[in-house]
Amino acid sequence: MPASYAYLGPEGTFTEVALRTLPEAATRELVPMVSVPAALDAVRSGEAEAAFVPIENSVEGGITTTLDELVAGRPLMIYREVLLSITFALLVRPGTKLDEIKTVTAHPAAQPQVRNWMKAHLPDVIWESSASNADGARLVQEGRYDAAFAGEFAAARYGLEPLVTQIHDAENAQTRFVLVGKPARPAAPTGADKTSVVIWQREDHPGALMELLQQFAIRGVNLMLLQSRPTGKGIGDYCFAIDAEGHISDRRVAEALMGLKRACPQVRFLGSYPRAGVAVEDVRPPRTGTSDDEFVTASDWLARCQDGRF
Repeated sequence: MPASYAYLGPEGTFTEVALRTLPEAATRELVPMVSVPAALDAVRSGEAEAAFVPIENSVEGGITTTLDELVAGRPLMIYREVLLSITFALLVRPGTKLDEIKTVTAHPAAQPQVRNWMKAHLPDVIWESSASNADGARLVQEGRYDAAFAGEFAAARYGLEPLVTQIHDAENAQTRFVLVGKPARPAAPTGADKTSVVIWQREDHPGALMELLQQFAIRGVNLMLLQSRPTGKGIGDYCFAIDAEGHISDRRVAEALMGLKRACPQVRFLGSYPRAGVAVEDVRPPRTGTSDDEFVTASDWLARCQDGRF
């Protein structure tokens, strides 16, 4: 049997479309799962080699289900990311007219991306969330709802027709997906990489978060995402998911992570992996004083000082 990749199903999701853009997907058995937690648990249990799930969209931000699973579940690691442009179609059973639609469904992450369109065209329709956009299409096929927001490509799979296409409130909306596996040695740096971590504050006091973020700032490491998530211990108790430019093998990134480890009660490393859609030549050079060569020079100088050879 070929190695398998679990993904947020059923068939016909944007997740499946994004997954199939990975060259290695052609050599894996692709297994649809009912939810993001189910896909990630398949990796933890050894039923799947990796899981492919959405983690962020450009309209609403982080996909909280995925973030919370990576924060609180048994450790997993991100190995790849994929960006996919998203536009929705309103899928209905054949013959359904717009003024006949009373109920509509889709994944919760879809709602912020079609909210204004719904206000203009379906102001009185009842929205109910589904496990995925494709699952919403399946529920329409079964007669549970009148319409679903999903990819136009899902219509044929579920015997539906796209009543309206090219629906999106924000131009150039994208969703970011990640390939997640069990912890292992990160892939070698490409020169256009991203490092993801989750950090917990030792205590809450004025400037506490700023003190942690300075570990990145003073080493010239740019942050691409900062999102708070409740720890479940009480109101105001948060951890923070962070995406930073660079690879853990970069000296500036490694030293920033060591600084966080000294300052935080817990740091969870989520991986260093290639940035999607970014070429090496497009990556800004390190700020003066933060390149690997400059870190090595400073380290050598310190060693000479310690030896009395300065």
